[in-house]
Amino acid sequence: MMTVFDIPLPALLGQILLGLVNGSFYAILSLGLAIIFGLLNVINFAHGALFMLGAYIAWMGSNYLGINYWIMLVLAPIVVAIFGMVLERLLLRHLYKLDHVYGLLLTFGITLVLEGLFRSFYGVSGQAYTTPTALQGALNLGFMILPKYRAWVVVASLVVCLFTWFMIEKTRLGSQLRAGTENAKLVEAFGINVPLMITLTYGFGVALAGFAGVLAAPVLQVSPLMGSNLIIVVFAVVVIGGMGSIMGSIVTGLALGVIEGLTKVFWPEASSTVVFMIMALVLLVRPAGLFGKEK
Repeated sequence: MMTVFDIPLPALLGQILLGLVNGSFYAILSLGLAIIFGLLNVINFAHGALFMLGAYIAWMGSNYLGINYWIMLVLAPIVVAIFGMVLERLLLRHLYKLDHVYGLLLTFGITLVLEGLFRSFYGVSGQAYTTPTALQGALNLGFMILPKYRAWVVVASLVVCLFTWFMIEKTRLGSQLRAGTENAKLVEAFGINVPLMITLTYGFGVALAGFAGVLAAPVLQVSPLMGSNLIIVVFAVVVIGGMGSIMGSIVTGLALGVIEGLTKVFWPEASSTVVFMIMALVLLVRPAGLFGKEK
């Protein structure tokens, strides 16, 4: 096993940056899951497929319509949000009062359908998505080479995550959302359309997955299984941070991305399982998660 003294500083910092990039995807995806579970009480297993859908929408917009990355960064999450709201209206709405397993099975079925559709059209091989011109290349900081696009992924993810946390935890709208899930009839008595609010909340949660998909498209190859490769780790992140905890998802996602990246350097054999080892330890010590509320 390597020690920190065996690794050149630029290589070590580069690995930390790579971990932050992966952690950014974990943070955004787990944030969307936390919003949907914390406010709607639904375990959304389709989140990975909607992440993939966002990436494919960006890729199709570029290849078929010539729409650039910056427009797709806004347009793709909106399309994913609309698709998600249709799913919520037609299917998920009928499961809110049932056991969690029904929502899990339904969203797992949606995942299989979406992955199957894209596999039938595009196969399983990945599609390349070109990095936008403004973010190509790298910056020489002296102590390391910083790829512009990877730096952009980290910054954009942090901005979106912190904005989402502020909206839910610190604004009147966020208070109404939380109150609507606790006592819908009381909130409706104040003239608030709770069913519409729940639909919009689900749409926003899956829009985060679509946004992460667009961010990931130039980094990962766009493929039908790209979401499946991430979603299991993302669920582990949500469990470690605390189911429904907004800040827990953000902090845990970024931290575990860095830990996973460093593990690839110092203990490569454990890099694919370190997140799950941490999850097991956290559940033993604090079953509600690091940021979750003990009942």
